[in-house]
Amino acid sequence: MATTARTRVTARHTEPDMTGMEPDPRPPRPGLPGRASKPVRPFLPRRAAPATDESPRVRRDRRGRGLRSPLLPVDVPASRTRAQRFDQAVLEAVAELEGHWPGKLEALEFAVDEVPGVPADGPESASDEVVLDSGVPLTRFLPPGMDARGRPTKARIVVYRRPLEVRAGDAGELGDLVAEVLGEQLAAVLGEPDEGEDPVS
Repeated sequence: MATTARTRVTARHTEPDMTGMEPDPRPPRPGLPGRASKPVRPFLPRRAAPATDESPRVRRDRRGRGLRSPLLPVDVPASRTRAQRFDQAVLEAVAELEGHWPGKLEALEFAVDEVPGVPADGPESASDEVVLDSGVPLTRFLPPGMDARGRPTKARIVVYRRPLEVRAGDAGELGDLVAEVLGEQLAAVLGEPDEGEDPVS
């Protein structure tokens, strides 16, 4: 009996310490020496995104309050800025006045400026080279000369946008006013129209 008990104690000490755990029946995975074995994920080529016919979305601000699309098409007059509408009014006035001075406007250039410069020697005086309203220049004639680089320049008529916009009630009146002051400036520089008619009849 003593021999049997000693044998059992020896057997208990030689068994593994993982008491109560069943051995894993699966075969061990092969691995590299010194590294834990880890399943390798197979490489899969990235699938290209399907082509769509959808137009690109318009970027909006982060809170989603941006415009989804322009309010007006770009070719609609209301979508133009005030400066663009004024430039268009000047072009239309020049095209209208060309018939009153045939062949004479080709020697002139027409430009638009925001506001006239303030002379250092006091208020602007009336002359054939400027159209005034209450002492404020509306247009100005610049004779031909030389620029800063020594190149010859053509005669130029400058139209001042802000003073004319202030004096016009709406877009239609602005166009008439631009044509009127341009006709007055041209009559002072080139003489009266050949037809003997008013420049803006």
